[in-house]
Amino acid sequence: MQNKVITIGEILWDVFPEGKKAGGSSMNVALNLHKQSIDSSFISAIGDDENGKELFDFLASNHFATDLIQVNAELPTSTVVVQLDENHQATYTIKQPAAWDDIKISDKNIAAVKQADALVYCSLTCRAEESKKTILTLLENAKTKIFDINLRAPFYTIELIETLLAKADILKINEDEILWVKKSFGLSGNTDEQLLKQLSGQFNIEIICLTLGDKGACVLKDGKLFKHPGYKVQVADTVGAGDAFLATFIACYLQGYPMETTLDNACKVGAFVASQPGANPNYNKKIYHMALG
Repeated sequence: MQNKVITIGEILWDVFPEGKKAGGSSMNVALNLHKQSIDSSFISAIGDDENGKELFDFLASNHFATDLIQVNAELPTSTVVVQLDENHQATYTIKQPAAWDDIKISDKNIAAVKQADALVYCSLTCRAEESKKTILTLLENAKTKIFDINLRAPFYTIELIETLLAKADILKINEDEILWVKKSFGLSGNTDEQLLKQLSGQFNIEIICLTLGDKGACVLKDGKLFKHPGYKVQVADTVGAGDAFLATFIACYLQGYPMETTLDNACKVGAFVASQPGANPNYNKKIYHMALG
């Protein structure tokens, strides 16, 4: 039986100096799952505007279903201004409010989540009360709950992250976010392994993926740490690389690959996306294997 994954969260235009590209961490994860032949659906909202119509066209061009994406007549389609530093690292100015701040609960999206193997959620989508309420309701109906912590200042509090961590079966976190979590929740570990074990124990999280930028990634599962040094590529920008990593990790995990293979594949696809401009470059398995040798 084919695996099915639902993501909920942001759909938007990343606005670069040279123009706009479709993005949003939650949409990026859904699209990467789709490219890897996982049956993925995406719960979000766009505005009734030109930017929204163009995002629907973009998803259609990727043969991706839009039936769980709501159209909001009151709020605009989301846009994010992206700035890249000299190392091609991205910072984001996320405009507020946006249509995905007002994702409504519905019988349709509850049914979709109940039928899925996993629900992927993040903290950014909880910055507004309506979408937060919808996510918390859907989490009550999910089989496996996958939390991409996705900290975007100033749109989170310790209380919110504590609530969302407590729901997670699988957590994806990056090297900057783990430092914030260490400070905020009083973790005392001095190594990645110590921190992940403390975090896993404190919130009863089965699997934690820690991405380390150009230093690769590690995964804690069943008390065992798996490490990967990553793949060296010429970075175009870092937008969407973590989302590609997470989607690949989910795809391989659900298909029962060994953890070493799962982590290797996730690092490989994340590196490939970092080597291309924007969050959603076209690829298939042959392309990224060729790109990384």
